[in-house]
Amino acid sequence: MAANNIRYESYHPRLEQIVENVEKVMVGKRKATELSIISLLTGGHILLEDVPGVGKTMMVRSIAQSVGAKFNRIQFTPDLLPSDLTGVSIYNQKTMEFEFRPGPLMGNIVLADEINRTSPKTQSALLEAMEEQSITVDGFTHHLPKPFFVMATQNPIEYEGTYPLPEAQLDRFLLKINMGYPSANEELQVLTRNERVHPIDELKPILQLDDLLELQQQVKAVYVEETVKQYIIDMVIRTRKHSGIHLGVSPRGSLALMKTAQAYALLLNRDYVVPDDVKYLAPHVLCHRIILKPEARFDGYTPEKIVEEILERTPVPVIRKEKA
Repeated sequence: MAANNIRYESYHPRLEQIVENVEKVMVGKRKATELSIISLLTGGHILLEDVPGVGKTMMVRSIAQSVGAKFNRIQFTPDLLPSDLTGVSIYNQKTMEFEFRPGPLMGNIVLADEINRTSPKTQSALLEAMEEQSITVDGFTHHLPKPFFVMATQNPIEYEGTYPLPEAQLDRFLLKINMGYPSANEELQVLTRNERVHPIDELKPILQLDDLLELQQQVKAVYVEETVKQYIIDMVIRTRKHSGIHLGVSPRGSLALMKTAQAYALLLNRDYVVPDDVKYLAPHVLCHRIILKPEARFDGYTPEKIVEEILERTPVPVIRKEKA
């Protein structure tokens, strides 16, 4: 293994500790936790589509506390304005100057709750901040703190009075995940753990922000063999040629799949990516980037079903050798 991975190896146990830390609060949600950490390590953002009350806020708060990050929550409503997110400039009569009062976007980890309940204008302010890592107020640009991670949620059940995100905007989210209801045994554990004190109140940080920034750089050093890159490209091109797909995955999706595979490999204590990493992450990276034809939906196709079909048909490469 390469010498520059010595520091990386020392971080892996702490990554596992973050997952275990979050599991003290979130019972049975290891996959969602790992996917969230993967997104955080790559500097991307998550769209979480699920019903209320399954622990979305608690999971994000737990991750924020585990890495010593500043956490902000924004409850999106129809009357929310872009300035409610970005902040405003207020005139100070003493100094005779305008002072910037930052909004909730000025945090490390931001939960954008029910993003589809606010107007497209306010949604655009959030999406711009996600893409540019900065906000503009009264002509002045303010850089967001690093790291900056957004988890946006939307309720898939109630659509009345909502503003669904356009398909083109969904592409800005690195991953789309769901949590689902816990099993009966898991829900019993939730009741037991919350009987006297909420477990999140006892969480201690595992990493500091500087450590997290270092880990984000380590992700970029994870080796991806050319055959694995070609495997990603083959998979993505099949989405553009599929008869049931109106619009396939863009090059941004290819890049997202490679980056998340690098982060997943690091999470599994490897400094190289294998095809199984790509296959595991493909549904979460690709499904929300696909627009189906109306006739495909009528025939019972879903993005998940088509991606599963593409995974079965795309030849899996054989890794010739591990990176020395």
